[in-house]
Amino acid sequence: MSLTGRTIGFGLTGSHCTHDSVLIQMRKLIDWGARVIPIISHTVKTVDSRFGDAEDWLTKIKGITGEEIIDSVAQAEPIGPKEMLDCMLIAPCTGNSLARLANALTDGPVLMAAKAQMRNHRPVVIAISTNDALGLNAANLAKLLVARDVFFVPFGQDNPEGKPKSMVARMEFIPETVAAAIDGYQLQPLIVEKYRDLTS
Repeated sequence: MSLTGRTIGFGLTGSHCTHDSVLIQMRKLIDWGARVIPIISHTVKTVDSRFGDAEDWLTKIKGITGEEIIDSVAQAEPIGPKEMLDCMLIAPCTGNSLARLANALTDGPVLMAAKAQMRNHRPVVIAISTNDALGLNAANLAKLLVARDVFFVPFGQDNPEGKPKSMVARMEFIPETVAAAIDGYQLQPLIVEKYRDLTS
């Protein structure tokens, strides 16, 4: 597969535990020939966590993409009018961002970029990472599953025994999902086993 000549917006929100895995996929998108424009939430820009300091993540992102990071609503707004992106990816997409997108709240750079993309019926790909996908956020997940121009990286329960409401995308499927979304279809299967081996 190739994404040569395609421009992908890569929106990162605050599921810090998945950032290492999504940055691997950021590199893979570039290896597939895409230009990747990084877009980050306020949380990614400012929060230091046990998974790393914010400034270190920003340095890694710039090093991978070679692009300036979009980190404000004002910077993200032109994405729609200028039709800057072939696809907008949100990876990871927290439950908070999922809920806001499902309810048309655009109070951050990543959400504004997604809204700007959707206004022109261009694809938005979501890679969820949320502890309440099967809880209160299930209604928001359902709204977006049937929304026009919205596609999902295949996802599943990551810890059914310890966190039965939690679901996380299989981040390694990001490039294939993006390519499929640009071609107008949802990569299948959509619901997958995240970690557990059912044969054991």
